[in-house]
Amino acid sequence: MVNFNGPPGQEDMPYLLTPGPLTTSRTVKQTALADWGSRDVEFRQVVREIREQLLALAGCDHTYECVLMQGSGTFAIEAALGSLAPSKRKKTLVVANGAYGERAAQILDKLGRHNLKISLSDTTQLAPEHFISTLDEDKFISHVWLIHCETTSGIVNPLPDLARAVKERGRIFMVDAMSSFGALEINMVRDDIDVMVSSSNKCIEGIPGFSYVLVKKDLLIASEGESHSVVLDLFEQWKGLQANGQFRFTPPTHALVAFHQALHELNDEGGVAARGARYARNASVLLKGLGALGIRPLLSDNESGPIIQTFLTPRDPNFVFDKFYEALRNKGFAIYPGKLTKRDSFRIGTIGRLDDSVMERVVQAIKDVLKEMNVRDLAPKDI
Repeated sequence: MVNFNGPPGQEDMPYLLTPGPLTTSRTVKQTALADWGSRDVEFRQVVREIREQLLALAGCDHTYECVLMQGSGTFAIEAALGSLAPSKRKKTLVVANGAYGERAAQILDKLGRHNLKISLSDTTQLAPEHFISTLDEDKFISHVWLIHCETTSGIVNPLPDLARAVKERGRIFMVDAMSSFGALEINMVRDDIDVMVSSSNKCIEGIPGFSYVLVKKDLLIASEGESHSVVLDLFEQWKGLQANGQFRFTPPTHALVAFHQALHELNDEGGVAARGARYARNASVLLKGLGALGIRPLLSDNESGPIIQTFLTPRDPNFVFDKFYEALRNKGFAIYPGKLTKRDSFRIGTIGRLDDSVMERVVQAIKDVLKEMNVRDLAPKDI
């Protein structure tokens, strides 16, 4: 693994230990240095191959379509909800165990789409029993939306079990796989998942700039005229891509060609299973290392996935997160605050162009920073 993050002359930029944007390979960065014309044959070929490869990664067959959208992952979430969630009589059930599930319900409220929200704690792993009685009792619920990996805490929800419970009850199943797709197996045909949303700057290790929706073609066609928006209309975006391979509005060319390269690198690494295994090794090194120091994780081993790890803030009065963050950044590592969780915590991403040797350096850097800050009592603040 090449320990390179910044461009020439800025090689010492910190590793991004976040759930995205994340550290990318040197070759992905270099691919983004060229300028591309959005109408050029070569660029349209790139777009076509991205769409085909994303469908293949998700185990999709000819009954699914891939729609690329400009903007961050939340743009694709709003596009999917605004185009596909029912607008009359029927409603969407949102099962939330963190801030990103709550955000989906907020989007539906803003759009004026009928919805019902089940809110669980950010340390509760979703299970069918959390919502099956609601589905059985409320026949007006036609769609279910939930998060695969909720990056509020890093918890991974058991997607096949959840899908089975939803589909046995005849509902449309919509999944936010923003932080999991590319590292955790998702097979949309096998699990009969109707809609899945993700973005370019997560586990496929591209750069920010676009997101995408994988959706059953019949649902997409039925959504014509249903969107609340001009720019976030999934059907119209798909129609343009199908007609001439072009975006309706200026595409994020640099992000797309970088992502195209990132897809090649995912394949070269051995695909989703190999990438997930590398991330799992990263997480294991980090959890064991910080555990040896006395820093406790928020989640148990069977709940936390390989994407992002959340740690409870030490109660020592000398621990000040902003100082901790800056000191770590000065040592080459940018982490994430944990302010979205109910308990005081901080988060460290284990995805991106990182390996276990980098994570060993992270552990040592944290040990050194805690010593420099004279932090001795590492028991959680709220215990």
